[in-house]
Amino acid sequence: MRNFKGFSVVSILFLFLIFSFRNKTKGEFKTTSDNTVYVNTFIGTGGHGHTFPGATTPYGMVQLSPDTRTLGWDACGGYHYTDSSILGFSHTHLSGTGISDLGDFLFMPFSGEAKVMPGTPENPDAGYRSRFSHEEEVSSPGFYSVLLKDYNIKAELTSTKRAGFHKYTFNKEGKSGIIIDLSHNIYEDHQPNHQFKIISDTEIVGYKGSGGWAVTQDIFFKAKFNKPFTVTFFENGKKIDALPNKMSKKLVAVLTFNTNAGEEVLAKVGISSVDYEGASKNLEAEINHWNFDKVKKEAHDSWEKELSKINVKGGTEDEKTIFYTGLYHTSISPNTFSDVDFRYRGMDRKIHQSKEEKIYTVFSLWDTFRAYNPLKTITDPDKTNEFINTLLTKYDQGGVLPMWELQGNYTGCMIGYHAVPVIVDAYNKGIRGFDVKKAYEAVVHASTYDTTDIFFPSKRVKTILMPKGKLYNETMDFIPADLENESVSKALEYAYNDWCIAQMAKDLGKTDDYNRFMKRSKKYTQYYDTETGFMRGKNQDGKWREPFDPRFSKHRKDDYTEGNAYQWSWFVPHDVEGLVNLVGGKDAFIKKLDELFSTSSELVGDEVSNDISGLIGQYAHGNEPSHHITHLYNFVGQPWKTQELTDKIMTELYFDNPNGLAGNEDCGQMSAWYVLNAMGFYSFNPGDPTYSIGRPIFDEVTINLESGKKFTIKVNHNSKTNKYIQKITLNNKVLQKPFFKHEDILNGGVLEFTMGNLPK
Repeated sequence: MRNFKGFSVVSILFLFLIFSFRNKTKGEFKTTSDNTVYVNTFIGTGGHGHTFPGATTPYGMVQLSPDTRTLGWDACGGYHYTDSSILGFSHTHLSGTGISDLGDFLFMPFSGEAKVMPGTPENPDAGYRSRFSHEEEVSSPGFYSVLLKDYNIKAELTSTKRAGFHKYTFNKEGKSGIIIDLSHNIYEDHQPNHQFKIISDTEIVGYKGSGGWAVTQDIFFKAKFNKPFTVTFFENGKKIDALPNKMSKKLVAVLTFNTNAGEEVLAKVGISSVDYEGASKNLEAEINHWNFDKVKKEAHDSWEKELSKINVKGGTEDEKTIFYTGLYHTSISPNTFSDVDFRYRGMDRKIHQSKEEKIYTVFSLWDTFRAYNPLKTITDPDKTNEFINTLLTKYDQGGVLPMWELQGNYTGCMIGYHAVPVIVDAYNKGIRGFDVKKAYEAVVHASTYDTTDIFFPSKRVKTILMPKGKLYNETMDFIPADLENESVSKALEYAYNDWCIAQMAKDLGKTDDYNRFMKRSKKYTQYYDTETGFMRGKNQDGKWREPFDPRFSKHRKDDYTEGNAYQWSWFVPHDVEGLVNLVGGKDAFIKKLDELFSTSSELVGDEVSNDISGLIGQYAHGNEPSHHITHLYNFVGQPWKTQELTDKIMTELYFDNPNGLAGNEDCGQMSAWYVLNAMGFYSFNPGDPTYSIGRPIFDEVTINLESGKKFTIKVNHNSKTNKYIQKITLNNKVLQKPFFKHEDILNGGVLEFTMGNLPK
């Protein structure tokens, strides 16, 4: 108990006020100097956010987190807030994706007799699952803790970049241990291969080969314990006397200790995609001691540094929490994929050695090109260079730029070729710490139908990685809806991607390429039906596909990707003027745009995409194709509607609770939208270094640039009702239009808003 002797009444009152200012999620005291106190790692773990609450570091290889379920759409992060039992703690997780994978190397402590099957949510007692309560669960950046009620074991987790650190307090005396289940996956494994090796009575290693979303995966671990163990192995649920000489399909190790009540057992676990040596080196380099609290503090400090890149003043406590949790979510992936010795597994499945190259994995490019990657060009241009160099390395080894890369695999997931805007946006913002000649070659190749020299073991993946839509776009000048699925979405995204290539070609003096790709970028025009007022699928005979209903959706099996005609008819970010003319002029365009936000949210079809969520009218904020649409009003002279709608989205579709996201987090994109718009601007058309201004919600934002300069956003007369901009100045010069340039941020200075309660 604190000794308050010598404190004045005022001092005691001050301490009381400080102590009362608590983070309700973590049980820690909030301060203004450490932005991690505003992070609620449970945001997105409910609903369909698909995030995880466990311990990781910025861009870390390890995401050590509890798993509560493994199958179903809402198992993508391994954890769902509505669940009441925990399977254990695995070392790799995806953050907010719409498809599941990973969940490697499940560790589960137990007391009493070991159970080697997981059990079910309905009957946890049938296996090694344990019930838990959110009241006994604590999480903060780099740390997670929970009481496993069925065993009375307190589990605490932290991590370094490439290693996880477990601390288990066994409150019961007697037989106890830790289960390591190699067959645990957050997906259905199509090709399991498992192996254990005992190194000593305190060390064990293991290998897991698997095939899920990423078709071919290899991962190794080395674990060290602070207490000797005895071990029993199980294969397919049955005890075996010796480890099999060949790879097994389902291996479980039961490590047994005898513990005293209150005794702590520590486990350090290094992982690697390369080999056992890599896992061992990663572990020894990053945790060469047994001080759990030291690693926990280092993890916290890494997040404190990461989140200090942007400081905000004003706003509500909830808004700060949503903002900094968003900033936290934008620094989880891409994940480190190279070991401490710079070895890594390439797209060709071979082991490569580099002197200094940093290799990453988990590139959700269809999602992240829109806001996540543009945000990184502001807060972390060096990291942007590393990401692009990784993409170019994967191009060298695999033969084509990735669409959605995972664990050194092409997945072929989603559409378009959105490594292109990531590269071009960085290039046009002066971020060029990569081989520009190779980058240009790669982006041009990405636009071309070319199935030669693409390495991948899966024929199916090669087909979706290089879809026939590219071929039709080249040879027929359009994509027939009766020949290619999702034809409209693909055509619109190809047109945008081609515009990006044209911008890079122009800067490099490649005039012929510039003209060719600019012509291709106009192909979107032929999908607009003037009679219905929507982008529509057109058959190979040139006729519109029938029947047509703009509200209709059949998930991934119609003319649109995870959406309908209402949402996709606006995806022409590179040529708004052309789209306005196509629709019939400014007045017709505004009327049509107003209709999008005011019409009924009814959706039609037996297989409506679950991704169409977060609806305002037919605008769907829960999925990425809609993310730029609110800023279209800035281009047609009605910026107050952009301000009104961005305010509405931030207020009504983001919350400080587990169900705080309108859709999948998607590796930081959903959060990046909030982070940028909360500061008052958005990356409307990546590839063009121009930002569109919205509605800032904080009184002051300071972006601490990598160069040492600061870009400050000040907001006068800011309040809930004063959501409309009356005046904007940039370094004391009045802005006549709601746009500014990336170079304005780089130069440092002040963007100042004056707000009011009436549109202007």
